[in-house]
Amino acid sequence: MSTDTKNPKDLMEYRYLGRTGLQVSVLSFGAWVTFGDQVDMNEAYNCMKIAYDHGCNFFDNAEVYAAGKAETVMGQVLKKMFEQDGIQRSDLVISTKIFWGTPYYHPQANKINLKGLSRKHLIEGIKGSLKRLELDYVDIVFAHRPDVHTPMDEIVRGFNWIIDKGYAFYWGTSEWSAEQIRHACEVAEKLNLIGPCAEQPQYNMLHRTRFEVEYAPLYESPIKYGTTIWSPLASGLLSGKYNSKQLEGSDTRLGSKTGNSQWLRESLQSGEGMNGLEEKNVDRIMEIIDNLKPIADKLQVTLAQLALAWAAKNPNVSTVITGASRSSQVTENFKSLAILPKLTPNVMEEIEKVLQNKPKQPIDWISRN
Repeated sequence: MSTDTKNPKDLMEYRYLGRTGLQVSVLSFGAWVTFGDQVDMNEAYNCMKIAYDHGCNFFDNAEVYAAGKAETVMGQVLKKMFEQDGIQRSDLVISTKIFWGTPYYHPQANKINLKGLSRKHLIEGIKGSLKRLELDYVDIVFAHRPDVHTPMDEIVRGFNWIIDKGYAFYWGTSEWSAEQIRHACEVAEKLNLIGPCAEQPQYNMLHRTRFEVEYAPLYESPIKYGTTIWSPLASGLLSGKYNSKQLEGSDTRLGSKTGNSQWLRESLQSGEGMNGLEEKNVDRIMEIIDNLKPIADKLQVTLAQLALAWAAKNPNVSTVITGASRSSQVTENFKSLAILPKLTPNVMEEIEKVLQNKPKQPIDWISRN
């Protein structure tokens, strides 16, 4: 299965991250699940270098990924890219996320303050991340989850301290509610401080409501929030590797018998969905996937490429964070850039007829006849 023969790098699109002047590649690369767990140093380098060669400038991480090891691996890769390949730090946009801490590095420590968004953990967390990444700064630091136990003014002040010290240029949120994001923006404005600029939410063909409905008002002025979406392939479901009768495979994440992959597999088989997927019926999920395949075949693309292009087609998506355990997957994923022009209104409508899950928008009682 192949797309156009053009070099995907020539097709890379760059979008502003919300109302900032920062531009990020519409396809980016993240370290979740694979770095420090499934991927060794050499393959991690291959993945990131291929992504960069295809026009990717945004690389995402978090303090909690592989208990800190993902940041360590990415730091080693970045050092090699700088020293060996002559890539400049200014060429890249690097992000990390703070919330859950890294107990891996503190086996005997009292972990009571190792998670959350207290000023203490924000400052200690960013310093730990920078040390593992071997960087002087990250471009964006995200609050990996909301913290209802810490006052919002403390959170806003904490992130602004990080920015004032030059440890990050921007801050954002991940899996916050729209109301929590609005609250943070209001507090920042009241205190004459810098508010968050982007959300990192899950978004894919099987998980749409929060992104398309709850967050919709945030994309407009004055907030004009950006988004760096994760799980565009719904933990691999939209790769087309699985069906309802065979969920196992030696080269698939659901085929793994250990760790996070085991949880994903059991979650799917139980019919409870994965990572908060809105469709909980496993047979219905597989039906959707099977019915999407003819559309992908007609466009002469893989199902994974179709799913990535579908997510990137949404103008409110600043960047689609991709992941891979093999460099060949990175190459295939970035071919989805060539598909964007093929997703005409007619094709998008054909996809909607298969999905049958387009979220309902709130009723506009004033404009309604």
